Amino acid sequence: MSKLRPPVGANDHAQGPPEARITLVEYGDYECPYCGEAYPIVKRVQKELGKNLRFVFRNFPLSESHPHAVRAAHAAEAAALQGRFWEMHDTLYDNQQRLDEVQLRRYAEQRGLDVKRFALDLDSEAVAARVKSDFLSGVRSGVNGTPSFFVGGARYDASWDHDALLSYLQGLL
Repeated sequence: MSKLRPPVGANDHAQGPPEARITLVEYGDYECPYCGEAYPIVKRVQKELGKNLRFVFRNFPLSESHPHAVRAAHAAEAAALQGRFWEMHDTLYDNQQRLDEVQLRRYAEQRGLDVKRFALDLDSEAVAARVKSDFLSGVRSGVNGTPSFFVGGARYDASWDHDALLSYLQGLL
């Protein structure tokens, strides 16, 4: 069974309390249709488990299959530099079919970001390095497709449909 490398840390994008009983990590790609299917499932499970679950997202853009994936990951990280990662994350998944450059800038504007700063950050080495770091951590963790999930630092390879994932996580409480 693959282990999460590195473990969840202070620089990760996380929702939910750090002391939650369960930590669920997803390596995802904003253009991946399977990630798009998993997105509302994860949101629902987060709501159902409440303070018992901390959810962490790491970028794993599959650029050979999804031409807009890397740029979308950069957009999420550029938004993060303005404290708006999760808003952009949700917007990107809600608009998976519209991830071209014009739309990414429009989403930044709609989310109330400083658009000039967003545009600069979108092309910055810091943002590119963050996406690459997430991707390489996925490679080290044995990720070979998206979405890939880890629970408590161990790879979760069972079904991620709502009932199966919720049942598994509830069994850990």
